[in-house]
Amino acid sequence: MKPVIALVGRANVGKSTLFNRLTRSRDAIVADVAGLTRDRHYGLGRQGDHAFIVVDTGGFEPDADSGIYREMARQTRQAIAEADVVIFVVDARAGLSAQDHDIANYLRRLGKPCVLACNKAEGMQDSALLAEFYELGLGQVHPVSAAHGQGIRSLVETALAPLGPRALQDDADAPETGVIRLAVAGRPNVGKSTLINAWLGEERLVAFDLPGTTRDAITIPFERRGQKFELIDTAGLRRKGKVFEAIEKFSVVKTLGAIESAHVVVLLLDATQGVTDQDAHIAGYILEAGRAVVIAVNKWDAVDEYQREQVRRSIENRLAFLKFARMHFIAAARRQGIDALWASIAQAHRAAYRKMPTPVLTRVLLESVQFQTPKRSGLHRPKPRYAHQGGMNPPVIVVHGNALEHLTDAYKRFLEGRFRKEFDLVGTPMRLEFKTSKNPYADKA
Repeated sequence: MKPVIALVGRANVGKSTLFNRLTRSRDAIVADVAGLTRDRHYGLGRQGDHAFIVVDTGGFEPDADSGIYREMARQTRQAIAEADVVIFVVDARAGLSAQDHDIANYLRRLGKPCVLACNKAEGMQDSALLAEFYELGLGQVHPVSAAHGQGIRSLVETALAPLGPRALQDDADAPETGVIRLAVAGRPNVGKSTLINAWLGEERLVAFDLPGTTRDAITIPFERRGQKFELIDTAGLRRKGKVFEAIEKFSVVKTLGAIESAHVVVLLLDATQGVTDQDAHIAGYILEAGRAVVIAVNKWDAVDEYQREQVRRSIENRLAFLKFARMHFIAAARRQGIDALWASIAQAHRAAYRKMPTPVLTRVLLESVQFQTPKRSGLHRPKPRYAHQGGMNPPVIVVHGNALEHLTDAYKRFLEGRFRKEFDLVGTPMRLEFKTSKNPYADKA
């Protein structure tokens, strides 16, 4: 097992910047705004032969007893409990604060290995201003600059020193194949974090009755019945006109990137609000990205029978382009109906990576042409000849023939339906590409 390092500190001291530096990524959103990170965020770090797991946390207020700050504090306590060593990050420019003392007292009571990192200390390595941080009683003060990469190497070496051989790379920890990346996407406050917490059986993510609680795309390893998953909780997507803060714009970019990198996306809708324009917009982006999708309608227990019928009709009308996707009605807060999602997720993933032999594709194509001949267009009648697979996730079928540019949209949908039925392509979009043979004597004529 790789050792786990938790980054802890009050808000806006640079924990996420340090996280990105240690993981050599931009996985954590960084901005000069306090309270940006709220959930635990995991990443892989490496220094020389040493590999480790880094956990970014939100601003820690040990005595917070209400609101979202209590939820953030609970997430931080869980990260500290999971960690082998804690890096306590303070701000050299802002100086020592009462909240720093509260956090230091909490860490000392735990007795867990702790390293004090004094961030934003570029040019201050020998400054007397660093002396005040010895009041925290956590030993040596390590001046670092996460933004500029100064002092990071010695900080990591100090943090890993008590762990000995555990910090060395283990071949068993190499990246695994066969992991399904599952993203949960939807509008703000539809219950995405609540659904993932229900799957995990713990309060892994901050779930609060406030739109925009999740601001980053959080990835969580998960295993169910021998199948490994990476669950991705995404920030809620609003309409462009509603996105004012730069932070939220970054969140939107991270959410769209999470959808692009996922194998399967669960599109979560709110039964109390029906299908909105923004739901249709998100569904359209998932379709454009070519990702397998499962539709889940949350808060089903909060609506009566009349509202349920209205929601069903709304989905049929406004999300007709996702008619290939399975649909489930759930109540994530009560954990009702959430287990049934897994069968549809597995089916959608299998369909997205279905192998379709060329002989079978060609047979289905020719049988379709025999059943319904393409409509003539002027002097031309399209003549499909054969088909082969051109890609996966989404499945791509390439059809060759003559005058295929004259195929009507209705006939293309007819062919898509035949291919879907033959290969059971449920839960995944598919692409049809048409390539027309060129007449070798056209130029000579």
